[in-house]
Amino acid sequence: MQTKTQLPIPPHFEAQKVGEVWRVPYLERAQQARDWANLHHIKPAFEDKKRTCLLLIDVQNTFCIPGFELFVGGQSGNGAVEDNKRLCEFIYRNLGSISAIAPTLDTHTAMQIFHPIFWINAEGIHPTPAATNITPKDIEQGKWKVNPAVAYSLNLTYEVLQNHALHYVKQLSQNGKYPLTVWFYHSMLGGIGHALVSAVEEAVFFHCIARDSQTQFEIKGNNPLTENYSVLRPEVLESFGGKQLAQKNTRLIQQLLDFDKVIIAGQAKSHCVAWTIDDLLTEIQQIDSSLAKKIYILEDCTTPVVVPGIVDYTSQADSAFERFADAGMNLIKSTQF
Repeated sequence: MQTKTQLPIPPHFEAQKVGEVWRVPYLERAQQARDWANLHHIKPAFEDKKRTCLLLIDVQNTFCIPGFELFVGGQSGNGAVEDNKRLCEFIYRNLGSISAIAPTLDTHTAMQIFHPIFWINAEGIHPTPAATNITPKDIEQGKWKVNPAVAYSLNLTYEVLQNHALHYVKQLSQNGKYPLTVWFYHSMLGGIGHALVSAVEEAVFFHCIARDSQTQFEIKGNNPLTENYSVLRPEVLESFGGKQLAQKNTRLIQQLLDFDKVIIAGQAKSHCVAWTIDDLLTEIQQIDSSLAKKIYILEDCTTPVVVPGIVDYTSQADSAFERFADAGMNLIKSTQF
């Protein structure tokens, strides 16, 4: 679906550094972006007749750099790094037609419902991350219970938090969500894992300056009592007793649907990417199912969660993407847009 002339890759981009963490030289890149825009006659984004948004899901060190907490290696073992090489090249090649970039930032503190400290067993031992799923039966039988110290820190009574925990995992099961997985501490607010991958941050910053288009960062996942795979809504909206726990991101939903095209990439295909697209599709089908055709998914810029010897979400991710395509969304390679 090649529809336009694409730009060359700027000489500062070093593909071999995509899997590393480093400081972006902002002042130098800003001047280069201005010069690049002048050289290639790239106009400010506000002049675009057709507006395109690039939604980047959790392209953060914690998921994308080997050795970090939840590196998404996929079946190849190096998935997120290869994805981000292609993603950076996609941004640079399509600099003149991407009107806005919205990166989501998974944002956590230690005491959240999916981290080890939140739970203990009868011996006071925390669950093993990535290898532990917590079900309603586990809580009802006392295999896992809420850590009383967490209740104190969250300014809740132990009874309220324990009731919420049981209600929460039941809601996940009833709503067809993944079971509650205890993850390694990740995307920690204030930590290096929370930051965008350096090469992607550089490309996004370059776009911002070259196109006079402010990058729109979207924070998600900081509610201690629910997971937030999707940037558009948390996994559970109501707490025990029917009280509101969290809300949908209606502002971002409307923003995305106002664009002529929305391109989606990021990590992980099986979790945050899939659930974000699923929520967007739900909104589209409630308004006008034909809007699905404005969504473009870069299937070579996303990888499913695979923990060797423990779990492989590849088939679930592929099934979800097939469903998105059947609904009218466009599954494309980063070289086809």
